[in-house]
Amino acid sequence: MGQHPAPHAAYVYPAGGQAGTTFEATVGGEHLDGTRTAYISGPGVQIEVVDFDRPLSGQQLNELREQLQNLQQKHAGASRGNGGAKRPPRAPPPSPQGLPWTPEEMKEAAELRAKIADTMRRQAAPALAQGVRLRITLAPEAPLGQRELRLATAQGLTNPMVFCVDRLPEFSQPLRQVPVQLGAGGGLSLAARAQAATPEPPLTVTLPVTVNGQMMPGSTDRYRFHALQGQQLIVAVKTRSLIPYMSDAVPGWFQATVTLDDGQGHTLASADHFQFSQEPVLAWQVSRDGDYVLAIHDALYRGREDFVYRVAVGQFPFVTGIFPMGEKRGSHARIQLSGWNLPTTRFAPSSKHPGIHELGTEETGWNANPVFFDVENLPERVLSKPASSNRDAMRVKLPSMINGCMAEPGDSAVFRIKGAAGEDIVAEVLARRLGSPLDSRLVLTDSAGKQLAANDDFVDPAAGLLTHQADSRLAVRLPGKGLYFLRLDDAQHHGGPEYCYRLRISHPHADFALRVVPSGIDLRAGMTEPVSIYVFRQDGFTGEVTLHLKDAPAGLVLSGGLIPSGAGSVRVTLTAPPRATGAPRPFRLEGEAAIDGETVRHLALPADDMMQAFAWHQLVPARESLVLVLGAQHNPLWEVDGRSPVKIPLGGTTQVRVGVPRWLASRVQLALNDPPPGISLEQTAEAHDSLVIRLRADAALASPGLQGNLIVDASALPPPDSAKPRSAANRPSPLGTLPAIPFEVVRH
Repeated sequence: MGQHPAPHAAYVYPAGGQAGTTFEATVGGEHLDGTRTAYISGPGVQIEVVDFDRPLSGQQLNELREQLQNLQQKHAGASRGNGGAKRPPRAPPPSPQGLPWTPEEMKEAAELRAKIADTMRRQAAPALAQGVRLRITLAPEAPLGQRELRLATAQGLTNPMVFCVDRLPEFSQPLRQVPVQLGAGGGLSLAARAQAATPEPPLTVTLPVTVNGQMMPGSTDRYRFHALQGQQLIVAVKTRSLIPYMSDAVPGWFQATVTLDDGQGHTLASADHFQFSQEPVLAWQVSRDGDYVLAIHDALYRGREDFVYRVAVGQFPFVTGIFPMGEKRGSHARIQLSGWNLPTTRFAPSSKHPGIHELGTEETGWNANPVFFDVENLPERVLSKPASSNRDAMRVKLPSMINGCMAEPGDSAVFRIKGAAGEDIVAEVLARRLGSPLDSRLVLTDSAGKQLAANDDFVDPAAGLLTHQADSRLAVRLPGKGLYFLRLDDAQHHGGPEYCYRLRISHPHADFALRVVPSGIDLRAGMTEPVSIYVFRQDGFTGEVTLHLKDAPAGLVLSGGLIPSGAGSVRVTLTAPPRATGAPRPFRLEGEAAIDGETVRHLALPADDMMQAFAWHQLVPARESLVLVLGAQHNPLWEVDGRSPVKIPLGGTTQVRVGVPRWLASRVQLALNDPPPGISLEQTAEAHDSLVIRLRADAALASPGLQGNLIVDASALPPPDSAKPRSAANRPSPLGTLPAIPFEVVRH
């Protein structure tokens, strides 16, 4: 959006609600000024913006300090009776040297100190400083599950925030400010540790319930509830699934720890994770009627407003694993469920298109945690009994998708493959990406036992929510004709009914997947903005991918819609229609490639680039791609020379004409935005209603065959008679971005 900072949402609290209720929630973040409305994915939700809360200005802060100082001076004598402290005592004694504090004055002083402290806190954390209060109404029939909530501000859409529509009654804890002193090295001081060890009395809740809270530094939140003998209680925590990555916190998310005790301080159960998930889950059989206490805190006793949690407590279904974890498209596999409080242990999911899908309440018919299910086009097989030796190895005919389970710790599975010299095979495990705790390992040997290839962890860039990518993958060219043996086991020698997997053994199947970043795109009417497209290539696919818009708002134009051969990403541009859309509109972008003589098409799925722990970037999947067109056109529509791609000779230059209104041509300045190494731009001349630019390819830095898109930013110097102050007279004003210019470096 040019010179305007992008709006950013850091948290929503509470991060969900019960269907059939109305309640208020707050979205915190920065640059939220001018929030007009909020949008949420899916039906059955109405949202109204109630209020906007911003930090006090410097002048307002000074006025509050003066008011507090006047109160303190008025009662200076009375305060000296409290050891000379500046703050009013809780029960001030009468003093001949100063007026005694009245209850009203004590309340006023406390409120002033709270406002000052709140403003100071916000100044220290500007990313959390602003807040927008919403009134949310969830219809009784609103579909359950996770949604995406965005604010629409004067400058565009915020990033999406996870918002849950659930069935259980809700309890939201009011925010408590907990002062914390830091010791040496930034850790908690001894006083703060003592405070954490002696938390406030527990709040009373009634089961079943979903508890909402915001963890403050050094605090432990506690909840008391009554349970009956024989109940199978589930405590399921949501933290990281609400806010997957925090850019300025290590390890990059709220790492919760939960403890259940008998109300007398005796610990009955505790957890800080579940399987491989960082979100803890407890399952506990109630041994007697009585009151119990649940405690939750951050493992490092960190906290602030965006340390948001939801904890479901009660006797409700919870799925710990499914088998098989997928099926062939068009079949109707019977899925075996494992878990707690399950009404049934078998169900048949409806057939879906190929890919990984989330199964939830709509599939099972009862409220439970979602699980993942894979649909493929390959023949399916089930490994029904252990095959841990070459003698017992399952014979595999390529291609096959094998479903199995490491039912006991130390289990392994061996598969026999008959191969030919020079034959290429691929073996890939789908387990962790489907929610299985299996940490797979693959080893390929020949019939004599010689190891040919091995793999433990394979990084799938499309799995942006996994920080430990524990699935395995091998791609091997067989050295000769004969028998080969593929062994699969758990690298940690763990096992159990939930340690299930899907193993693809096939010849290379060239394919690709696409991501469009960001998931929400803001455009001024008639203006152009860059968008990043990532391609994830499978099994050796290196070809080019052609992009085009599909089901997009009328007048939206894509420029630079080609991902070159071998490239992992490209920046394209979108140009908005000349009129505002009024509300965010969904759009889809499709990629097309020629693979083995066939045309393959895939939609680009939405994602957002999130930073984890100051350093790592993760592409986090989103549910919707939205575009919001704001305002009326107020800058020129650029016209770029129609040749595509522009051929830039190595070591030489080429010229491109850019059309621009005549009245603006003499003042326009153009510059490349993050160009590839060796490519530079020189602005050479103006000719009535156009500019001529020269693109150069440095022979020492660029190479023949380099392809992509050039993103060009435009700005304008003020006219000579500008009324701007002298200090700003030569400061250029942003005009926006030109449509992407495809290019290719060629030899002379």
